[in-house]
Amino acid sequence: MKLSERVRRVKPSATMAVTEKAAELRARGVEVVDFGAGEPDFDTPEHIKRAAWRALEAGATKYTPVGGTRELKEAIVTKLRRDNGLEYAPSEVMAHCGGKHALYVAFQALFEDGDEVLLPAPYWVSYPDMLALAGARARILPTRVEEGFKLSAEALREAIGPGTRALVWNSPSNPAGVTYSEEELAAIARVLVESELFLVSDDVYEMMVYDGERPPHLLRIAPELRERTLVVNSVSKTYAMTGWRVGYSAGPRELLAAMSKLQGQMTSNPSAVAQAAAAEALSGPQDCVGKMMAEFARRRDFIVERLRSIPGIRCPKPGGAFYVFPDCSAYMGRRWKGGEIRSGEDLALYLLEEAGVAVVGGTDFGYPTHIRISYATSRENLARGTDAMARALGRLS
Repeated sequence: MKLSERVRRVKPSATMAVTEKAAELRARGVEVVDFGAGEPDFDTPEHIKRAAWRALEAGATKYTPVGGTRELKEAIVTKLRRDNGLEYAPSEVMAHCGGKHALYVAFQALFEDGDEVLLPAPYWVSYPDMLALAGARARILPTRVEEGFKLSAEALREAIGPGTRALVWNSPSNPAGVTYSEEELAAIARVLVESELFLVSDDVYEMMVYDGERPPHLLRIAPELRERTLVVNSVSKTYAMTGWRVGYSAGPRELLAAMSKLQGQMTSNPSAVAQAAAAEALSGPQDCVGKMMAEFARRRDFIVERLRSIPGIRCPKPGGAFYVFPDCSAYMGRRWKGGEIRSGEDLALYLLEEAGVAVVGGTDFGYPTHIRISYATSRENLARGTDAMARALGRLS
């Protein structure tokens, strides 16, 4: 069968591959500690589930407008005002089948063949492939672990060329949990204001900031960027709603109209019942968020201490999200089953087979000698998994 060139250019998702491999092993009776999954282990809060039940009982089982119900759009507007100090009208927001879908549709609407889009590294594995599907080219901006994986304003300014169209901004970030101070964000904002770049702000981990107060949104710092910024978010991480598949975006009306046209030919609307649940999540009681974030902060401190106690592991302390991204360079060149460990992927395979611990290799995040570990699991699992990792790594020759 002849497949399209575009699909041959795209790699399978590294994170989903690990999750599927762990599930496959469990189905065969193998005990696996899964540090690969990028989803909270908490249940969706009860008041959100009750909203879904009420929607079902009211007959919310039909098509809705492509960009979402009026109720959900108003909830998105409420959330952006309450949490970010950003003012949008319902006509300037829309709902999608998850945050990933929001980004995909946005990239299709924004970019032409050959457009250059800046990605600070380490970056979420799906960005380069979604850009490639839109015909765009990801230009990777490396950062240094010694500097907290932060992109400096100077490095951003130097990277902008005649073919540069946009910057994808993700903070707190997947995989390294990178956060910025207000001063650092202001410096980035000045470069964006001076340039003609479009900004795609991926805010899905925005509530997961553990050291001090959350900094202001880039658009609060530089409101003049509003007409060339798309804000993308999701209920998945903040409210433990990954399976509900509802994301949302806010931006210029012209762009939202184009995205709605594309979405109408792709998926149409997100699930009507899931939209009702998402509206309650965004506009209803928010105390559940603080409780989950407090537990994530405790887990972060726990796993960082554990990993730092393993010889050869360098583990920066993330400022947000629910991942750590340790440097495992000390284990490159070690041998296993007659072969050599040359990358984080090799090390991930070793840990899965020899320790029963699922992690994700760092190559598709832009850092081949690193691995990504999700601490969105119980502290009991964190202890069991890091103990198994330490024993397995100690056996490498």
